[in-house]
Amino acid sequence: MTTTPTVVLVHGAFADATSWSGVITELQNHGIPVIAPPNPLRGLASDAAYVASVAAQIDGPVVLVGHSYGGALITVAGVTENVVGLVYVAAYALEEGESLGELQGRYPLSPLVSNLKEWTYPTPGGEPAVEVTIAQDAFPSIFAADVPADVTKVLAAAQRPLAAAAFEEKAEAAAWRTKPSWALIAAADEAINPDVERFGARRAGATVVELEGASHAVAVSRPKEVADLIRDAVRATG
Repeated sequence: MTTTPTVVLVHGAFADATSWSGVITELQNHGIPVIAPPNPLRGLASDAAYVASVAAQIDGPVVLVGHSYGGALITVAGVTENVVGLVYVAAYALEEGESLGELQGRYPLSPLVSNLKEWTYPTPGGEPAVEVTIAQDAFPSIFAADVPADVTKVLAAAQRPLAAAAFEEKAEAAAWRTKPSWALIAAADEAINPDVERFGARRAGATVVELEGASHAVAVSRPKEVADLIRDAVRATG
């Protein structure tokens, strides 16, 4: 058993685990064990169950870090016994019984909502289901306004879709009720209204850091500041 918690980085929609690359480098340079598993992006309950299974198979304590939709997942998966802390990065912090749509609906919708492109994908039952990505021409301003243009073009082309049903699923638990939490607010976020991030963090009693001018892709554009907050959580729970 290790006393230094392992950090599990959970990416959100329209991204993949490589979005954590800069943060991973920062954490590894400080000797903090870290993994960034793939997020299936198929539904709140099933995705949270996957994250919980990853955490449960790690020897020793775990700090879960969720970006965007990943925040909803760590809220549910965080009830796993060896999870000792939660870090929300420009993320949703749901209440038990609440959906993403309900939390977003508390405040004016972000530009993301009107710039989603719908696709379909096959399901075992035979009926196609709907998934969404961000329209490529809108991706830079909505997701990554503070990221270099050449990088943003690659991110837009490589984005991973989220099952539309995930917006309506209700959280089965709220781990922040029993686990300490930290939150980074991206003050210039155009994907999630920053007031949604602030509300969720305040309700969770999180220790909050707010970054002025930070876009939704804050883990890409400001990895050191993101890693610094995660290190605070590791130090506090280790």
